[in-house]
Amino acid sequence: MTAIARLEQYTLKCPDEVLRVLAQWDDETDEVLVFKGFSSSLMRPTAADPDVPVLPDNAQIQQIDRLMSPYLPDQPRYIQQGLTWETMQPLLEQVGV
Repeated sequence: MTAIARLEQYTLKCPDEVLRVLAQWDDETDEVLVFKGFSSSLMRPTAADPDVPVLPDNAQIQQIDRLMSPYLPDQPRYIQQGLTWETMQPLLEQVGV
């Protein structure tokens, strides 16, 4: 299972959270919101088909922010900021993904 797929599963089990993910690959970067099992890019078009990955396989997650739902871009309510993929692992394991 890809990293973004695991984060999508996490948000299904924690529906009161929104994850903001910063990722990088090659010379590209993207900011993605993950909420209730779906991912959406904030920087580029997102495919309407949920089976099309929002990030390429070689994308490296740089940072994950946990926010309270609903996501309000002008007034984000952070639970935790600046998590790495490694520091997110215990949270993923805690909910079984």
